[in-house]
Amino acid sequence: MSNKTISWKDKLHEIIYEADTKAGKLFDVLLLIAILASIVLVMLESVTSINAQHHVFFNRAEWVITLLFTIEYILRIVSIKRPKEYIFSYYGIIDFLATIPKYLSLFLGGTHALLVLRALRLLRVFRILKITRYIGESNKLAKALKTSRPKIVVFLLAVLVISIILGTVMYLVEANASSGFTSIPRSVYWTIVTLTTVGYGDITPLTTLGQFIASIVMVLGYGIIAVPTGIVSAEYATQTKKIATNTTACRNCSFENHTDEAKFCSACGEKI
Repeated sequence: MSNKTISWKDKLHEIIYEADTKAGKLFDVLLLIAILASIVLVMLESVTSINAQHHVFFNRAEWVITLLFTIEYILRIVSIKRPKEYIFSYYGIIDFLATIPKYLSLFLGGTHALLVLRALRLLRVFRILKITRYIGESNKLAKALKTSRPKIVVFLLAVLVISIILGTVMYLVEANASSGFTSIPRSVYWTIVTLTTVGYGDITPLTTLGQFIASIVMVLGYGIIAVPTGIVSAEYATQTKKIATNTTACRNCSFENHTDEAKFCSACGEKI
């Protein structure tokens, strides 16, 4: 009896956590369709005119999708030996947040809870984060961002210093021109808006010198935007050159990204 139980759990784990088999790929595709359908329903439900006509349909469809995600959540817990590893993992928390709002609506009835319910229902948008589990390249991108973090932090600090200096200069140049540079913080705000090429237009330099400095800031902004992209791209290229990994997930702790020739989990040592 125990062998059958273990065999059943192993098969379930293979379908849910891995994408190398036909059953695993089908499971991932169906779940992706459910996630996308849920996001579309949330967006359409926020349109008052559409929600007024199809509220009953939206409610029933949401319950169906919520039940599907509930079953998925339970099966993920059942199919691994150490459920806590999944429950308190990034994806486990996201799955929980994506599922719980509809159930909470059952306990928060009455007009006084309408505003709370409206906010809780927005948590369903977290389901879109579940998509990243099924995009293999997202793991490489996440690692590239994590590796690039120190460089990006230093770069952002340098940009902040430049913004403070240029903002102070603009305050001195435009202080008497009644152009909106009424303080250094407001001038720094203008510098950041201009560097990022957003350009709201709520503050505009009027003096010739101020306009000249603004032109330099605008040109500088294009170069600044390209730097973080280059840092992450370089790290991403490095990630793609590393040893190939597969979608095999550990049955004990759910750790992924094992190398193709790995026979044991690199996190807990369990045989995979």
